[in-house]
Amino acid sequence: MSKQSAGILLFRRSTGALEVLLVHPGGPFWANKDEHAWSIPKGECLPDEALVATARREMAEETGVHIGGDLLPLGELVQPSGKVVHVWAAEQDFDPASLSSNTFQLEWPPRSGKLREFPEVDRAGWFTVEAARRKLLEGQVDFIHRLRTLLAPG
Repeated sequence: MSKQSAGILLFRRSTGALEVLLVHPGGPFWANKDEHAWSIPKGECLPDEALVATARREMAEETGVHIGGDLLPLGELVQPSGKVVHVWAAEQDFDPASLSSNTFQLEWPPRSGKLREFPEVDRAGWFTVEAARRKLLEGQVDFIHRLRTLLAPG
């Protein structure tokens, strides 16, 4: 069975244009990458964990934001790696300066024997749909299109 991930795409319309919240992965492998490096806050499902529970947990772990209430389903996409990602959307504002991410340990530099701690997410930002298409990992871009379709009038 393919690995399963779940996440929440936050959106807001306070500037008159639709904006989505994306996160940038922390750690040395992503430090100098920007275009097509950002992601929807998401993570792998634990055994016997409901997908929507994973999405809420991962949002809290990666950003510090706790999402309650109803979520808008955006479906699933199979990533180039074969992982299946399930995403919901929620309309909620968030100040990226208040980002609070969990951390992970990695031997760095490689083969140094030294473990260093890095944030799972090193920054977050609001992006217009057009900018999000350039920032987001290519395998997740269709979630932006699905959100726009879901929010379209009529």
